[in-house]
Amino acid sequence: MPKAPLTRTVTVATLLLAVAALVWVLPRTAAPGHAATCGRRIASWTPDSRHTAEFARYGNDNARVDDWTGGDGTHAVRLPDGRTLWLFSDTFLDRIQEPPNPQGGHRRWRTADTGGTPFLRHNSAVVMSRSGRLERTLTGGAAAAPGPFFPDPPGGGWRWPVRASVEPRGPGSDRKVVRVLLWNRVPGTGPWIFGMPHSTEVATLSLPGLRLEGITEAVAPTSADPGRRVLYGAAAVRDGGWTYVFGSDDPPSAPASSAYLARVPAGRLGDRGSWRFWDGAQWQRRAGRARPVLRDGGPRGVGTAFTVVRDGPAWVLITMDTGGGGTAGMRALTSYWSCSPRGPWHGPNGRLTPPRPPAADPQHLAVYNPQAHPEFTADGALLLSYDINWLGPPGVPADSRLNGDVDLYRPRFLRVRLGPVGP
Repeated sequence: MPKAPLTRTVTVATLLLAVAALVWVLPRTAAPGHAATCGRRIASWTPDSRHTAEFARYGNDNARVDDWTGGDGTHAVRLPDGRTLWLFSDTFLDRIQEPPNPQGGHRRWRTADTGGTPFLRHNSAVVMSRSGRLERTLTGGAAAAPGPFFPDPPGGGWRWPVRASVEPRGPGSDRKVVRVLLWNRVPGTGPWIFGMPHSTEVATLSLPGLRLEGITEAVAPTSADPGRRVLYGAAAVRDGGWTYVFGSDDPPSAPASSAYLARVPAGRLGDRGSWRFWDGAQWQRRAGRARPVLRDGGPRGVGTAFTVVRDGPAWVLITMDTGGGGTAGMRALTSYWSCSPRGPWHGPNGRLTPPRPPAADPQHLAVYNPQAHPEFTADGALLLSYDINWLGPPGVPADSRLNGDVDLYRPRFLRVRLGPVGP
């Protein structure tokens, strides 16, 4: 399989095994006043079959052969006209084999090379109509050989889209555009054989046409040491006049990552000079002076794939249950709460084990990258997606397993209700 699929598959494995990312876990019994005001946990949840089924329907539809059949990353932004733009990192494109293969599942394959390896590109975007129906995939290149929607940087590397926001084209403008935060990673050697973190970029998309207008650097490499570089956009939350953007580092030899915080005036994600970084005491212009808001030192932590939402005065962070023991770090979620994006964060609060698709080898199915989609909140229940991958034993090619069962590389969804923390 080409280097890109192997890169992403093993990178996901690395993230999941290293998802014990650092957190400064305060005592579980927070000040009574704070807990009464901001304390939140996942109170209940149910599977959301509607969104899960819609992505399965679209992925299995062979009406087009240059479109999405699976991907991970699963970020979304609601557009002014009611459509939703779904953003994916590494993406399988092309056709689904019909009828089902002898093992009972549909298989990905490539139109121009029947039975061969399907296209896998570093990113894509999928447009959903106002009614909730997925309609088309946005990629680059030509239909016969589609490329990533956000093109690979010159000189090698790739871009993974994370959070996005609809913003004014410029200060005071009544014209809107979509700003998409991108993680720029570059090839590496030694401990970086699966790529080194490089920088955070911002792409601008036109509205309503969603044409890629350009990509600019928002946060330059924050350190000469790739293991200390921070990529921003794991989560982004608008609060008052600010957008708070959470980021993380990615040390190759440590079992954990640290979480960092930046803020940008609302509507200014594309303005590099407007970014400020929390250093533990105040906001700094220099990204290299940022200090973690979630620190090492507790029995639990957060991974690079986490999400943050607001619930009244509370900030709620949902992540993999990295300290749950056994395989919980790759199968279960938990939550933390705070009264401020800067912390202190309290938790973990409970454990949620989301459903996984049926498989002959369920011990190798991994859950990762929980992402909240507040634009789809209904009757007080938050829509939460999570990704599915296969992390089999060494020596077993992951690409053949993912190609052989389309359910293994598609998002699934839950409806989550938040409630107060217990006494």
